[in-house]
Amino acid sequence: MEISSMDRKIEKKKGIARAFTKKALPFWGGALLLVFILWLIFRDDATKLRVDADNISIGTVTSGEFNDYIRISGQVAPMTTIQISPLEGGVVQQIVTEEGSRVKAGDVILILSNENLDMQILNAEAELAEKENILRNTMIQMEQQKLSLEQEKMQLQTEVRRNRRSYEAQKALFDDGLIAREDFLKAEEDYQLSNDRLGLVRNRAKQDSLYRSVEITQMRESLENMRVNMLMIRHRKENLTIKAPIDGELGLLDVVLGQSVAAGSKIGQINNLDSYKIEAQVDEHYIDRVSAGLEATFERQSERYQAQIRKGYPEVRDGKFKADFKFVGQQPDNIRSGQTYYLNLQLGQPVEAVLIPRGAFYQKTGGKWVFVVSPDGSKATRRDIKIGRQNPQYYEVVEGLEPGEKVITSSYDGFGDSEVLVF
Repeated sequence: MEISSMDRKIEKKKGIARAFTKKALPFWGGALLLVFILWLIFRDDATKLRVDADNISIGTVTSGEFNDYIRISGQVAPMTTIQISPLEGGVVQQIVTEEGSRVKAGDVILILSNENLDMQILNAEAELAEKENILRNTMIQMEQQKLSLEQEKMQLQTEVRRNRRSYEAQKALFDDGLIAREDFLKAEEDYQLSNDRLGLVRNRAKQDSLYRSVEITQMRESLENMRVNMLMIRHRKENLTIKAPIDGELGLLDVVLGQSVAAGSKIGQINNLDSYKIEAQVDEHYIDRVSAGLEATFERQSERYQAQIRKGYPEVRDGKFKADFKFVGQQPDNIRSGQTYYLNLQLGQPVEAVLIPRGAFYQKTGGKWVFVVSPDGSKATRRDIKIGRQNPQYYEVVEGLEPGEKVITSSYDGFGDSEVLVF
């Protein structure tokens, strides 16, 4: 019996050929899906950037003593400065002492002129002279009135005596009946009238005496007040001569010839050269850590000197606040106002810490992350870190780095958002 082509037996594929059959397609799909998933899991998403190793700086993370200090600059200034302000305004007529000169207390610095003040003195002198003349004339008039009253009193006294004699004579004749009653009464009335007039003159003389005494006293007091006023005006003229209040150095004199200077305005200052201080500007970042009593050191002409904060000012300007230092022990020779000293201000005690060198990377990262170089030196990877305190040489690493690791300390400005740098 023959077997037809329709009834031919199909042989199953063996070996590698089975992998390309239709039945194997689902397995291929599953395998490809598995590979894609693994690629998604293990792929490197980090943004890479190639950089030239010669253009970067690398520092080594170390473990050592962290000295908590900052370096600041300060200018020497006198401990005591006295402002020069004229008590009287005027025009600068003469500058006697130049700025920077040594002066003694009482030395003339400059001379002002004031025409209005000169006019006031002349008016006061004229008014005083006029008042003196008025007083003299008044006293003369009062003396004349006094003499006139005395003369009138003397005349009335004489008249009283005459009228009394006449009255007594008329009374005797009337008693003897030799004269008429009318003549007696007339003599009596004349005597009484003259006596009354004498009493009036005496009372007027007494009142005039009291009035003259009060008026003369008032005029003399007024005259004395005018003399005092004139002396005060003359003393104001003395204030036009500006003198040094203490021994020291004329550190500032901000006037020129012919300049109009107002009373009370600052025109200069006298520096007391017995003691000095250092005025420094400190970054506001340290305002909570800087207080009176902190010590600082500085070097001058190969000598080491010590200073101490005597006062800190709370006001912040342009990101800085002011602190005054006093010298502790010996101060530098040939010290001068305005000299600049660089001080190391100690903020705390030295401690053991993980350190990295200071670098320009901090301006970009703020100390929150850094590029860490791989052990083989072929690349650097971004890593989050935490930086604590800092001094002019090192940053204190709180977490994220271990001693012996290397980090890029130069500027990160050209790296963009890259997470891996390939050298």
